[in-house]
Amino acid sequence: MPAPVDRRLLRESRAARAQLLLAGVLGVAMAVTVVAQAALLAYVIASAAVHRTALGLAETGMPAKGLRPPVSVAGALAALAAVVVARALLAGAFEVSGRVGATHVMSELRGRLAEQLLVRSPIGRSGDRTGELAAAAVQGVDALETYFAGYLPQLVLAAAVPGAILLWLAPVDAIAAGVLALTIPLLIVFMILVGKGAQARARGRWRALAQLSGHFLDVVRGLPTLRAFRREIAQAQTLERVGERYRAETMGTLRVAFLSALVLELCAMIGTALVAVTIGLQLDGGHLALQAGLTVLLLAPELYGPLRTVGQQFHASTDGMAAAERIFAVLDAPATLIGGVEVALAGGAKGAPAAGAEAAGPVPATSGVNQAPDPAAEPLRFEDVSYSYPDRSQQALDGLDLGLAPGRITALVGATGAGKSTVAALALRLADPTSGRVSCGGRDLREIAPVQWRQRIAWVPQRTRLFNGTLAENIALAVPNAPRQRILAVARDAGLDELLAQLPDGLNTRVGEGGRGLSAGQAQRVGLARAFVCDARLLVLDEPTAHLDADTAAAVGAAVERLAEGRTTLLVTHDARLVGIADEVVTLAAGRAVATPLGALA
Repeated sequence: MPAPVDRRLLRESRAARAQLLLAGVLGVAMAVTVVAQAALLAYVIASAAVHRTALGLAETGMPAKGLRPPVSVAGALAALAAVVVARALLAGAFEVSGRVGATHVMSELRGRLAEQLLVRSPIGRSGDRTGELAAAAVQGVDALETYFAGYLPQLVLAAAVPGAILLWLAPVDAIAAGVLALTIPLLIVFMILVGKGAQARARGRWRALAQLSGHFLDVVRGLPTLRAFRREIAQAQTLERVGERYRAETMGTLRVAFLSALVLELCAMIGTALVAVTIGLQLDGGHLALQAGLTVLLLAPELYGPLRTVGQQFHASTDGMAAAERIFAVLDAPATLIGGVEVALAGGAKGAPAAGAEAAGPVPATSGVNQAPDPAAEPLRFEDVSYSYPDRSQQALDGLDLGLAPGRITALVGATGAGKSTVAALALRLADPTSGRVSCGGRDLREIAPVQWRQRIAWVPQRTRLFNGTLAENIALAVPNAPRQRILAVARDAGLDELLAQLPDGLNTRVGEGGRGLSAGQAQRVGLARAFVCDARLLVLDEPTAHLDADTAAAVGAAVERLAEGRTTLLVTHDARLVGIADEVVTLAAGRAVATPLGALA
């Protein structure tokens, strides 16, 4: 049986408690106006009918026995108009409060999701698919708007309006109130039965959308490879099959929604018809006054209206509830190492942003945490460090002992899978050791706020990602307020002189998605320029010359050598030419250092 309210989603609505509480108060006020409107309208119609009947009898000369004398309904009409206006205003405020509350919840949820992916868990599990995560962060969170803006507030109306109507009708016409009270549970039972199918369909539809998003992203990323191996047609057919599955799931969901609407309308129609028959019999027998009968007849549809609407809102919000399961799975995941590292750490000294979420400027001191030590003046040590990824049985590092001498270049070499990238991740505080410790100047890095530690670091990955913006904005990613002359100087230090001469607008040329494309070597130089502009104390370079031709690799190697001056450098590489510039060379095998000339670590 589907729960009327998802407890986890209800807890997530703390950011909008005030707006949702206001929506509840407005819902109760709307219930009062519903009853008042029906009562006043019944009074006006009954008074007009009595007045018309009395006039007719007077014209024929017949006595008007039992009829009340004609009364003025001007006051009642004015009150009715005021109630109608008040109801409209309350309905508008009710809608706005729900939307505002939903916006707050969605903004906070999307921010927490981004923080989890970019800050708390920038290393990730192999089961995470970027397309699926993107669908959850965009369409999934958007789909929750209906839940918070429509379904939750409508639940208040579905409880308040029928309750107010039954309380009003009980002394007016107990029989009709009893009939209405008996039909409400029947309507709720049908809503629950149809809701089960709706939730199952929504989960299937969301899984199909996630699969389609992930597969489409994989195809777009691999278009050059697919074309080279003449597999583009086969992938188009696969996308067609996945898209057809999504279409079928969507149509199935719509069929359930239409069935639900039909069942709810049928129940409401039968209930209203039973009430109408009951009123007719009582009026014919003289057991019910005209005004009371009209009041009951006007309130019957108003009683079923909120119940029908809450059913519709439930179906509209099932997509969001299905997506919420995936979102909460990401939020509840333990911190590990994931894709998106490049956004998580653009480098950052001197108040530069860390983890893609912190604004530039000094970071407030954390309770009990002092300023991070200087890795260019103090040794960085890996002491009996082991690390295991949650989704892998074999340890990535197994009792590693390693030291990075301050101000020197340490090259980390070894076969693929030896643990080199894991060492870099631990140095960046993108993950913490399973056992052992990583320390700088004798202080365990876990005692230092990650943001403070990352302010000391610049990172250059194997493939530098360019973001949509100008070349200057891409270079100054970690220090957005860097002076123009500083950006130009570091661009030249990174070997971008030739590129700047070719670009039509120089540093103002737009690059990245939707802009000018850069070669792998040019993009890698942009990554080095980012590290230059940070003026970081510790450099972590992960295969900076991978995928480059010999000439480009030599130019990048020269820039690396300039960049490493005066800094402690961890250089992960397979390139023998880069190894040649290192002061120390450490070989990793099976997660251990098999050759570790630590040098002087004074």
